[in-house]
Amino acid sequence: MSIKFLTIILAALILGIVVELIRRERLTFKYAAGWLFVSVVALTFVVFDHVLFRIAHFFGFELASNFIFFTLFGVFVFLSLLMTVFLCQQSNRNDAMAKKIAMLEFEIESVKKKNDNNKK
Repeated sequence: MSIKFLTIILAALILGIVVELIRRERLTFKYAAGWLFVSVVALTFVVFDHVLFRIAHFFGFELASNFIFFTLFGVFVFLSLLMTVFLCQQSNRNDAMAKKIAMLEFEIESVKKKNDNNKK
């Protein structure tokens, strides 16, 4: 089996899994966009490998594999940063929700005490 065929299968498999996860609503598009982009670019470069070699040469890489590793490293660092931003936003939302719930519970307890005092 050639490496080109294996790469096409792997990229298509990743694309299919991500699309299926989106379809089943287990993954939102916001989080899947990076994976979709990477798999489509991988499929494109496998089919049109001469474009990959030209881009690698343009950026000064002797071997296309070095360019691929460098690019993947950059993509994963970017995705990691993006996930960190999303995690911080979610943490802030959780803190705000906890504060609102605490205020609502306090108000409910105040109303209950007021009701109990009015009954007496």
